[in-house]
Amino acid sequence: MAGLIAGRGLPGGGGVLGIAPKATILPVQTIHSEFGGSPENLAAGIEWAVSQGARVICIAAVTSEYPEVKNAVEAAVRADVVVVAGVGNAPEDKRVGFPAKVPGVVAVAGTGKDGTHAAVSATGPEVVLAAPAVDIVSTGAFGRYVTGDGTSNATAIVAGVVALVRARYPNLPAAEVVRRLTATATDRGRPGRDDEYGYGVVNPVAALTATLPEPTGAASGGAGRRPGRDGAVGPGWLVLGGGVVAGMVVWLLRRRTR
Repeated sequence: MAGLIAGRGLPGGGGVLGIAPKATILPVQTIHSEFGGSPENLAAGIEWAVSQGARVICIAAVTSEYPEVKNAVEAAVRADVVVVAGVGNAPEDKRVGFPAKVPGVVAVAGTGKDGTHAAVSATGPEVVLAAPAVDIVSTGAFGRYVTGDGTSNATAIVAGVVALVRARYPNLPAAEVVRRLTATATDRGRPGRDDEYGYGVVNPVAALTATLPEPTGAASGGAGRRPGRDGAVGPGWLVLGGGVVAGMVVWLLRRRTR
């Protein structure tokens, strides 16, 4: 996940170039084995990241609905942090998992190589955005490269785009960062928001360059809210460089990796 967000490549064009290669990664280990970790550790990691000034939190994991995690996520959102979380992988997760389903979280679903909904991705009314999730190449442990499927990949990609937007618009509140992503997403599936793509496939170029109308009310984050008219938060796909953010947290949980 860290490689997808901030991989810096190698001389001569080799290696992995992430979405935001100048982003600062604030790694927090909350999963201590291939079998997962405790929700309490996840909550503690979120709280610590916020205390260290993280502006984006990437949760590439699904966990049990513990109140400690919910409280930590809600505190992060109140602290003007953009929290991005994967919806979960089918068939284990048929509906949007936790904490992606928490209001205020950017719940990310997955698309396949043809840009349509990926069979591996859970669906539901909480989905906010979608991003590529199939045959994604990134950095792995022990100096290897890995190819994997799953919404963890899509989550990291969206987190990287959030990092770019926060760097380009450093004074933009988190809710407006999310509004910018949802308002500029490439619509897929049924017109408007739907349970497979949310508001659409994240479009990094448009998110960084589009001129949006001013919101008409107090902006607020949240899944399932339409951006724009009510002031609430709701490709030319290009890998972009640039952008420095205060911090970013990555939970390294990747399913279906080979």
